[in-house]
Amino acid sequence: MNTPRLLAAFASGLLFGAGLALSGMMDPARVLGFLDVAGAWDPSLAFVLAGAVGVSALGYAVKARMPRPALADRFEIPANRSVDARLLGGAVLFGIGWGLAGFCSGPALAGLTLGLPEVALFVAAMLAGMLLFRFTAPRSTRPITVSR
Repeated sequence: MNTPRLLAAFASGLLFGAGLALSGMMDPARVLGFLDVAGAWDPSLAFVLAGAVGVSALGYAVKARMPRPALADRFEIPANRSVDARLLGGAVLFGIGWGLAGFCSGPALAGLTLGLPEVALFVAAMLAGMLLFRFTAPRSTRPITVSR
C-alpha cells in the first residue's frame, strides 16, 4: 500500500473512531438501551445511524460523478446484490451478537483503546469467528469484489 492511501486509511479510521467515541457508541449500555424498545429505550443510536446513512448517500452521489477514486485505480463494488439465505443468516447472527454484547466490530475495535477486558474478549471472539469462516467456508461463498 502506498503512503497516501495508508495515510487516508489511517485518517478515515481515526475520524470514524472519534465519531464513535463522541456519539457514545463505544458504550455497550447505550446500544443495549436502543435495543430495549420495551424498557428504557435510548433513541440516540437512531440518530447516529441516520447520520451514517446520510454520509453514505453523499458518498455514493460523489462516487457517481467520479471516473475513479482519488487513491485507487477503480471502485470496488460488491458483485452480489441479492438478498439470500447467507445474507439473512449473517444479519441474524450479527444482530444476536450485537444484542448480547452491545458491540459491533467498529465500536469494539475503537473500544480496545479503553483497555477493558470485556472489549478484548469480544474482539478475540470476533477474530476467531472470522478465522473460522475463512478456513471452513467453501471458496465460492467467500466475499469478492469487482470493479464497475
